[in-house]
Amino acid sequence: MYDYPVKLTKASGKGEKGYTVTFPDVPEAITEGDDKAEALENAVEALEVGLSFYVDAGKPLPRPSAAHGRPTVRPRLIAAFKLLIYSQMQVRHIRKSDLKKLLSISSTAVERLLDLNHDSRLDHLENALRLLGNDIDIKLRRHHEGMGAAV
Repeated sequence: MYDYPVKLTKASGKGEKGYTVTFPDVPEAITEGDDKAEALENAVEALEVGLSFYVDAGKPLPRPSAAHGRPTVRPRLIAAFKLLIYSQMQVRHIRKSDLKKLLSISSTAVERLLDLNHDSRLDHLENALRLLGNDIDIKLRRHHEGMGAAV
């Protein structure tokens, strides 16, 4: 659901090495690395930072476009759950104050629940999603050799 395609650009200046990663759908997210694997690893954090701007501003999250053979990057599991909670709030027109009442938690706890940089407990995230009318199914996929952990 949150697999965003990336554009990997090899450094081309004299004496430069490494790769720059940009996200066509999340222009706020940009990073680099000494090689493709490092660049894609760094891209996870860059994507989360970029998407956090949308959450902080109360804007809808950008939809990932089709990969068309490009590598994709997705947020960490905890961040993905937080994005799902935020998306459900957007779709259902639920404000933070409504979520506070629904979950019987403090305003600070609501802020942490939506903060992509805060490592919330999975059971809290799961409970929030359940109370928003969702069940969670987890699917484990094996990565192809040489593709890197973030691909």
